Amino acid sequence: MKKLIATLSAGALVLTSLTTGSAVASPPQAPDRHPTAIGYGGGVASVDPNATNIGLGVLRRGGNAVDAAVATAAALGVTEPYSAGVGGGGYFVYYSAKNHKVYTIDGRETAPATMPEDAFINKATGTPYTFSDLVTSGVSIGVPGTLATWDSALRQWGSLSLGKALAPAADLADHGFVVDPTFRLQTLENKSRFAQVVPTAKLFLPNGDAPQVGTLFKNPELADTYHLIGKQGPSVFYRGPLAAEMAAVAKNPPKTPDATLPFFPGYLTTADLASYRTINRTPTQVRYDGLDVYGMPPSSSGGSTVGEALNILQPQHLRQLNTTQALHTYLEASALAFADRGKYVGDPAYVDVPLKELLSRGFGAERSCLIDPQHAATKPVPAGSPDGSYQPCAQGVTTEKRPDTEGLSTTHLVTADKWGNVVSYTLTIEQTGGSGITLPGRGFLLNNELTDFSAAPVASDPNKIAGGKRPRSSMSPTIVLRGGKPFIALGSPGGSTIITTVLQTLTNRLDRGMTLPEAIAAPRASQRNTTNVTAEQSFIDAYGSALTPYGHTFVPAGAPGSSAAEIGAVAALEFLPGGAILAAAEPTRRGGGAAGTTYQIWPRSH
Repeated sequence: MKKLIATLSAGALVLTSLTTGSAVASPPQAPDRHPTAIGYGGGVASVDPNATNIGLGVLRRGGNAVDAAVATAAALGVTEPYSAGVGGGGYFVYYSAKNHKVYTIDGRETAPATMPEDAFINKATGTPYTFSDLVTSGVSIGVPGTLATWDSALRQWGSLSLGKALAPAADLADHGFVVDPTFRLQTLENKSRFAQVVPTAKLFLPNGDAPQVGTLFKNPELADTYHLIGKQGPSVFYRGPLAAEMAAVAKNPPKTPDATLPFFPGYLTTADLASYRTINRTPTQVRYDGLDVYGMPPSSSGGSTVGEALNILQPQHLRQLNTTQALHTYLEASALAFADRGKYVGDPAYVDVPLKELLSRGFGAERSCLIDPQHAATKPVPAGSPDGSYQPCAQGVTTEKRPDTEGLSTTHLVTADKWGNVVSYTLTIEQTGGSGITLPGRGFLLNNELTDFSAAPVASDPNKIAGGKRPRSSMSPTIVLRGGKPFIALGSPGGSTIITTVLQTLTNRLDRGMTLPEAIAAPRASQRNTTNVTAEQSFIDAYGSALTPYGHTFVPAGAPGSSAAEIGAVAALEFLPGGAILAAAEPTRRGGGAAGTTYQIWPRSH
């Protein structure tokens, strides 16, 4: 803690206190973005200051971490509509202070029951349609799971009703928020497809342009939707008029007369919506340097891949390596874990996932011995054989390189309360802007989550399309315990780079001597078992020349100034000695995140 405060005092991070946010002013002023705070009584971190302030307001009024998480998530549906909302899904990880146990909710979207395995295949050519053809269409829309996740979490562990948890976000949607550069940039990056969908163009392209920075953006239709759900409950969404409207839009997307995109019709029906259920699953768990790291099991690949990578890194003793060696080893471990992810992980209702073996120390050690400390392996590396019989440096099995179609736009939040409960929650509508299809009159975008399936139906592929199946995800909400008590909670958006972002942030904090804010701010690179390493330009500038002799080839994550140029957007909490909480978010990525604590001691309130 002394090092952290010294770092902050030296000016590495400039902090001022967060506003309370228990009520939204009219007209609202743009809140300052403060990425780090230290205090007591609970904490919240997210990518958006309005959402963080709403979560803190819930905590200050006596709500618990689950209440705050749902309220914060609902607010992100207002201010981050291209990344989150009731039209999507996600994964909820919860630590119960009462039971000293970690629980999870799988709220992933599902494929409609009648969706065929060749839904993404052009019948005329026998080849898959392009992602750009599939994303803005009804065929990409899965059964949303976010609202069911909120309802399940509140019923199991919350203290607020769903209506009360949604009320602050409804007020925010009604009164509006001040547009920032990130919101305008993301709108402009989607302008061509948004303009081809009548309700989307009406809401997000007023007068034919993205909202200007500094102007007020209101979404009264979403406010009405939140109020309706608050009064009538989730049944109005899954069995009532909203269900009929979603099914109709998926079958016949509301495109403009001059639309040029194909807008393939989808398979979503009211029966699919009525039958949707979240699933409580046993979290993944691995031991790393005496810590217990809990994550999300399949249908997400996050917990298994982060956990396996940590097991691979355990024998390497990263903290004893210099920076270049540590980064080389991190990249190689990530590639090995991704090879196994691609070969074995899918929806466990459809695929026999060898999860126990993938997360065993023996398998991790077997994979770890394949890391050459001086040379990067030729990619893609083959998957291992998680069969319970581990031999040092055993021969791998055949691997296939498949396209990565997972979208980059997701969002993450973390909350904790005065009783010691903790939530790490990642939610998404998949691609930035989801399917691009706004439900008319309801104010929210529908997901394109089904493009996370592999497009071509290959019998051995654990992520091939099937009716009712959950597409494989990379979302990695994580909670780390030390001595049975919360130590760190974190997660990130970023498609398949979520896994590497969480892994790199953890190793930065645990092995490389960084404070949590430093670990989050550090430049990022993502090796997902591909020929090239995707990296932020700042990483290439700092480490590229030192790592290239090892055989690593780096490519920028995206064009300068674009959303894709950045990898991830971490939100995290660290539980300090004496009961204090450090809340931390991104200092610059996505325009900077927002963190706060219930009773703040750093920085001082004014």
